[in-house]
Amino acid sequence: MKFHHISVLRQETIDNIITNPSGIYVDCTLGGGGHTHALAQRLNQDALIIGLDQDKDAITAATERLSDISCRHILVQRNFQYMREVLDELGIKAVDGIMFDLGVSSYQLDTPERGFSYMQDGPLDMRMDNSQAKSAYEVVNTYGQEELYHVIKQYGEERWAKRIAAFIVHARQEKPIERTSELVSIIKKAIPAGARKDGPHPAKRTFQAIRIEVNDELGILRDALEHAAQRLKPGGHICVITFHSLEDRITKKTFKLMATDCICPPDMPVCVCHHKAILTVKRQPIVPSEEELRQNPRARSAKLRVGIRK
Repeated sequence: MKFHHISVLRQETIDNIITNPSGIYVDCTLGGGGHTHALAQRLNQDALIIGLDQDKDAITAATERLSDISCRHILVQRNFQYMREVLDELGIKAVDGIMFDLGVSSYQLDTPERGFSYMQDGPLDMRMDNSQAKSAYEVVNTYGQEELYHVIKQYGEERWAKRIAAFIVHARQEKPIERTSELVSIIKKAIPAGARKDGPHPAKRTFQAIRIEVNDELGILRDALEHAAQRLKPGGHICVITFHSLEDRITKKTFKLMATDCICPPDMPVCVCHHKAILTVKRQPIVPSEEELRQNPRARSAKLRVGIRK
C-alpha cells in the first residue's frame, strides 16, 4: 500500500514555526513528509531540515516525497526521543524550529497488516518501529488482568476497562488472541449493548491504549519536549500537534513548566529550586478550521500548541 497521510494543521504549523528562512528545522515525526514538504517550500536553498521517524515505511515515503525540494534535508530512522543524539551526531548545537505531529498516521491506520485499525482485520501488531520486540500481541496475551486494566483505563480513559481486561484474559485461555478482529469482537462483548449505541467505535479507546503502551508514546513525550526546547535558538519556535487528551495534557503541563521561573512549593519563603523559564507559550491552542474538518474528519481532535524560546 502506498504511504498516504493527510497532514493536519499544516499551514498553521508552518506559519508558526518559521522564524528564519535560512535556518535549521527539525520534524520529529516525519511521517510521509507532508509538513516537511510544506515547510521546505517556504525556506531558502541554504536552509536545513532534519526529519526523524522510527517507521522505515515513513522514511521511504518521505524520501520520495521530498525529492523535489531545493533546501538541504537529512532523514533519519530514529524515534524522536533520540533527537538530541541525532543533533549531536550532526554537530548541530541549536535549531530555529522543531515540530511534533503526535499519534498514528493515516497510512498506519489504513494498512491492515500494521495492526493499528479496529476497522480492518490484521495481525495484532501496532509497532511504529517494526524492529522492536514488543507488539500488541504481547500486551494482549501476556499482561496480567490488573496490568491490562491499568493500561486500558489510563491510556484509553475507557470506562469499561475492568470488564474489557477480564474478557480478554478469559478469551485468551482458550487460544491466543492473534487478530485485530478477534480483539474487537471481545471488546464488543465486554461493553453492554446499551453503551455501544452512541459515541465512538467501542474498540477505539482500547486500541488507542494498547498502541500507546506498545510504543511508550507518553513515557517519552515529556522528556522529548524538554530536550527539544533546550535545543532551540533564542526566539526559536516549538510546535506540537496532539490528537487526544493525554498527549495534550502532557504537552500543556510541560510547556507551562518550561514557562515558569520558580517551581518551589507555595509555602517556601524563598526560592531554592533556581528553576528558570526558557519558553513563552501561546495561551490558546490552535484547532482545525471547519473547512479542514470537512476535508479530513480525522482532524477533529487535533490541537496545535506553540512555544517560543526565550
